[in-house]
Amino acid sequence: MRVAIAGAGQVGRSIASELLDNGHEVLLIDKDPRAIKAESVPRAEWLLADACELSSLEEAALQRCQVAIASTGDDKVNLVVSLLAKTEFGVPRTVARVNHPRNEWMFNEAWGVDVSVSTPRIMSALVEEAVSVGDLVRLFTFRQGDANLVELTLPEDSPMIGRRVGDVDWPLDTALVVILREGRVLRPDPEGTLELNDELLFVAADETEEQLEDMLSPHHRK
Repeated sequence: MRVAIAGAGQVGRSIASELLDNGHEVLLIDKDPRAIKAESVPRAEWLLADACELSSLEEAALQRCQVAIASTGDDKVNLVVSLLAKTEFGVPRTVARVNHPRNEWMFNEAWGVDVSVSTPRIMSALVEEAVSVGDLVRLFTFRQGDANLVELTLPEDSPMIGRRVGDVDWPLDTALVVILREGRVLRPDPEGTLELNDELLFVAADETEEQLEDMLSPHHRK
């Protein structure tokens, strides 16, 4: 997969390194010459250019990318990059960094944003996760499709403990994507069973979240 990242600061370089380690092609774009530190991510392609300019994105051949990530420290830039990537170059997937929570409402499909990532929201979700076994925690929202990535850690009184994954009648518009167990990442196996303190991650529609929480942890509803 080819990924373009607008913003070659610490965040952009960290994302690039992770994607390269996972076998993807990465192009880093930044207009500040001081940010062009090719030696820091030597396997990436680098482009000194303004990602808000159509000519720059044409030079980057953005139409060849499957994903565009807007990771600058400026929300206005991230919105413009997402919109251009989606509308002018038909990039299938756009991910945008939200720097200021007050701007989060703008990061939606109207601006070409498929997934918005807000560091304060993720941090608060992780805090909730640490203290709320049995409660459903929304980690982030997929703006296109009204779906969310949600997490729930099975409490000791969950009726799902001991159930086979394949026997559970999950709500419509809900998908169990991964099980975290004792430091291991497990793919959901229909023959496997759910265990106490399993951390379950789902992609779920807004309207199914309460139903999902009732199934997994009926005595822990807030």
